[in-house]
Amino acid sequence: MRASLLQIDVNEGESIESRRVRVASLVREQSGSADLVVLPELWTTGAFAYEEFASEAEPLEGPTYEAMAKAASDAGVWLHAGSIPERDPEGPLYNTSLVFSPAGDLVAAYRKIHRFGFDKGEAVLMGAGEELVTVRLPETTVGVATCYDLRFPELFRGLVDAGAETFVVPAGWPERRRAHWTLLAQARAVENQAFVLACGTAGTHAGVPQAGHSIVVDPWGEVLAQAGAGEQVLTVEFDPGKPAVTRDQFPALKDRVLGVAAPPRR
Repeated sequence: MRASLLQIDVNEGESIESRRVRVASLVREQSGSADLVVLPELWTTGAFAYEEFASEAEPLEGPTYEAMAKAASDAGVWLHAGSIPERDPEGPLYNTSLVFSPAGDLVAAYRKIHRFGFDKGEAVLMGAGEELVTVRLPETTVGVATCYDLRFPELFRGLVDAGAETFVVPAGWPERRRAHWTLLAQARAVENQAFVLACGTAGTHAGVPQAGHSIVVDPWGEVLAQAGAGEQVLTVEFDPGKPAVTRDQFPALKDRVLGVAAPPRR
């Protein structure tokens, strides 16, 4: 199976509509070279462009949905179209990922559960998702997570219990914490014996330099491919059957001990 991670440069001098057209063209260019294409988190606005979230938010089936559905269909690929600031007409904004089939059908939407910012930014401007999301591809079951989710192993355990063998993680990860990005991607792969396909952005979002360095990690924690800092298409071929083989050869997941009571506080 081949995957292409499109590490998009979110340039503040480029309009959102121009970027949308450019990214759709990049998706189409993966036709014949990838089965799965992955885009970063909030690549329309920039993950740190908090002041633009409300003004640029769009309904689930808005302009980004329409452009990415058409691009997926034209390219004949599974497309994780990264995430958008979604405006729910009956609720708050959400950081929502969209996944399309090769026919251009929306097969999943994931509202980010862990919002970054502590008491500001995304954490106060957007609502939290409440549901884990997996997508069954012909070759593998994908578990969907977004950026800050990478710091919370419980979410990934839940995705494993739901059948995930490959994690797809779009992100807008800052350069100043790039070491954590690589470390956490490898940790989530090793502890869950799964592939991790983590796609970040390049450029600068609202003055915050982005880490880039999109990465693909195998179930043993080996880095199969990693991008540099700038805009790049990172294409890698991997064996979707490897998680099952790894879990059979080294069945650590069977030794999980759940429900251990915490000791009383003193």
